[in-house]
Amino acid sequence: MVRPLTPLVVYAGPGKPPVAVLPATELGGPTWVPVVQSSPGWERVLLPSRPNRATGWIYTAAADRSRLDTRRSTYLVRIKVGARKLSVYHGGRPLGTWTVTVGAPGTPTPTGRTFLLALLAPPHPTYSPLILPLGFHSDTLTTYGGGPGTVGVHGWPNPSVFGRAVSHGCVRVPAAALRALSLIPLGSLVLITS
Repeated sequence: MVRPLTPLVVYAGPGKPPVAVLPATELGGPTWVPVVQSSPGWERVLLPSRPNRATGWIYTAAADRSRLDTRRSTYLVRIKVGARKLSVYHGGRPLGTWTVTVGAPGTPTPTGRTFLLALLAPPHPTYSPLILPLGFHSDTLTTYGGGPGTVGVHGWPNPSVFGRAVSHGCVRVPAAALRALSLIPLGSLVLITS
C-alpha cells in the first residue's frame, strides 16, 4: 500500500498523460491505497473514485520516494453478498466470519476489488459508532446522505436486519465484526463477490 505525503499525480499508465490527483488526506485521514501492479519506477493503485475498480499509475522512482509512505498489509476482508457473510483474514488465517446485511435489489452492494478508505467515528452516532467507507460507490445512487454515494461498512442497532438484503448498498455488520474491522490498516484489500 502507498500513502502520498503530498498530493500526487495519477497517470493513465507509465509515461502516459495525467488523469487525476491522489490527495494526501481523504475523509479527514491519511489516504492509503493498495498497489495492484508494479513496473520499474511506477505502481498501479486502486483509486477511491468512480467508476468502481478504477486504477491509475503513480510515479515512484527514487526521486519521488520522499513523497510516499509505504506499508504492507496482510489483512483481507471478504464479503459474499449472496451468502450475506463477511470474513476477516490476517496472513491468510481466518479471524472471524459474521452474518451481515447487504444492499437491497434496487440498491445492490457493488462487487469487485476495493479497499478500506477511511475510519470515521461520528461525534453523535445514530446507527453506528464507526463507519468504514470503502473505495467504492453505489452503482445506482449518485448521492446519499449528503455525500457522493460512497459504499461503506458500519454497524446497525437492530440485529434483525442481519442476513437480509435491505440496505442502500452499504454492508451492515454486528458489533464484533465492527471491532475487528476497526483494527485493520487503511488501504487493506476488500474483495466483494456475488
